[in-house]
Amino acid sequence: MSIPQSDKIYTYADYLTWPEDERWEIIDAAAYRQAAPSPIHQEILGELFAQFHHYLSDKPCKVYSAPFCVRLTEGGEEQNEEIKNVVEPDITIVYDTSKLDEKGFKGAPDLILEIMSPSSIKMDRFIKFNKYEKAGVQEYWIVEPEGKLVSVFKLKDDQRYGRPDIFTEDDQIKVSIFADLFIDLKSVFPNT
Repeated sequence: MSIPQSDKIYTYADYLTWPEDERWEIIDAAAYRQAAPSPIHQEILGELFAQFHHYLSDKPCKVYSAPFCVRLTEGGEEQNEEIKNVVEPDITIVYDTSKLDEKGFKGAPDLILEIMSPSSIKMDRFIKFNKYEKAGVQEYWIVEPEGKLVSVFKLKDDQRYGRPDIFTEDDQIKVSIFADLFIDLKSVFPNT
């Protein structure tokens, strides 16, 4: 097994050789090691996943929580050596289950949710935001535990994210990719 270095170009083929007990992402062929999530991160993730999972339990689409490998393709990348964007979102929702395989998902999921930590602000707000938009992820959520806020970005007709809808701990979020799903944030953010 090889361990990534900062000065090399990486692809999904490299990702497959890295230790399974470590979490890595590749963005624009650069490797990024993921920090272990905090307890508050895990609590928020667990509640959000539970609400999505409950709603989707009898529907054809699927919901996955991290660690779950998403190979973002921007067109034409078929071979592992060609894929230069591999992410592990906190929550991934997919309609097209034909893009699932034993390693994860290849393509643009319908919804991606990331829970920010102090070390992931730049990654979630800028780097991943741009990757998800370019790949065609329909809905992107950024959850801010400290401020108890959720920013929801939706892909518009011009294939760009519009201004976010911002929700607080007292709100319910209408999930745009589903006709009748509302996520209740009162049970998502712990009382602190």
